[in-house]
Amino acid sequence: MSDYDEDSSGEEYLFKIVIIGDFTVGKSNLLSRYTRNEFNPHSKATIGVEFQTQSMGIDSKEVKAQIWDTASQERFCAVTSAYYKGAVSALIVYDISRRTTFDSVGRWVDELK
Repeated sequence: MSDYDEDSSGEEYLFKIVIIGDFTVGKSNLLSRYTRNEFNPHSKATIGVEFQTQSMGIDSKEVKAQIWDTASQERFCAVTSAYYKGAVSALIVYDISRRTTFDSVGRWVDELK
């Protein structure tokens, strides 16, 4: 996937964004709240990767953000890092009530490089 895709009329763009961070910091709920305006305090861990698409109009063009929620468990690291390819942006998420998740931000930045 390229950085953006444009349809034949030149009116649609698709951007891939990945959400990463430590296990149980709220990545899936952040995605769910943004794309469906839902929050589930009992959500289950992501297995592998999931994605949602959010559309918005900007200057009479349709812009779609394809947002990928990645699993952060060690057993999925080799798989999920492959999903970073083609992303134009990344959201690194941490839990403000757990300092260790903030301390891991540097490791996530390094993984994106």
